[in-house]
Amino acid sequence: MGVESVLHPGLIVPVGHVEPVPRRLRGFVDGHVVFDTRRALYVWEWPAYPQYCVPRDDLVEASLIDDDRTERLGAGPARRHSLRVRDGVREGAAWVWQDGAPEAVRGTVRFRWDALDEWLEEDEPVHVHPRSPYARVDALRSSSRVRVEIDGVVLADAPHCVKLFETGLPTRYYLDRAHINWPLLRRTDHVTRCPYKGTTSGYWSFDGGTGPHENILWTYGFPTVQVASVAGLAAFYNEYVDLYVDGALLPRPTGTPGVPARPGGRRE
Repeated sequence: MGVESVLHPGLIVPVGHVEPVPRRLRGFVDGHVVFDTRRALYVWEWPAYPQYCVPRDDLVEASLIDDDRTERLGAGPARRHSLRVRDGVREGAAWVWQDGAPEAVRGTVRFRWDALDEWLEEDEPVHVHPRSPYARVDALRSSSRVRVEIDGVVLADAPHCVKLFETGLPTRYYLDRAHINWPLLRRTDHVTRCPYKGTTSGYWSFDGGTGPHENILWTYGFPTVQVASVAGLAAFYNEYVDLYVDGALLPRPTGTPGVPARPGGRRE
């Protein structure tokens, strides 16, 4: 049995690509409906995932205020706007695509994600960013043995695992908690959110001989239904540990989308 290659399927969607969103999409501020649309579009400003574009006519309890400023986003030029909802204004909350952007999205509105309090696809919340229709996340039980070390110290040694395959990311190895050396680890208050997997329920660091290794291990207590089999299991960042699969050391991935150069970042 040979060790798996560290290569994984890459991101294939070009910048500027546009597709229809086949779902009802709503956005909220202070409980008020900013927009309610069944005509949204995806536009890719970078390969990893798209942004939503909303027809301006589908704004409900909100209006846009032109900031008299044109900026260049990933897919082309866009006019920046502030968002008025009842008596409140959120500055620089949105852009309206202009000439030079993909034709299908010109005149539609692209909201800054954190300018809204809540996003819904149908009646389900969406967190962090839109889910790409071209991305897959599969969690598969595996008999591969996984050992994790830092500076020669064994942090985990598991006879089996659940492998999580996510488009554009290295394989993640989720381990039963019984096979992790918890006394060597320090719990932190770090939290990350993923639109595909949910919100983490815990992070841990390791204080080794070469110094602290922050937020290298995480767990999902209540992941999304699609990856329910990782519930209660824990995974290490391949990027920051020595990870052996079936006895062979995996090279550490570099330049992983969404993963910072050092631990403690936004997305695992």
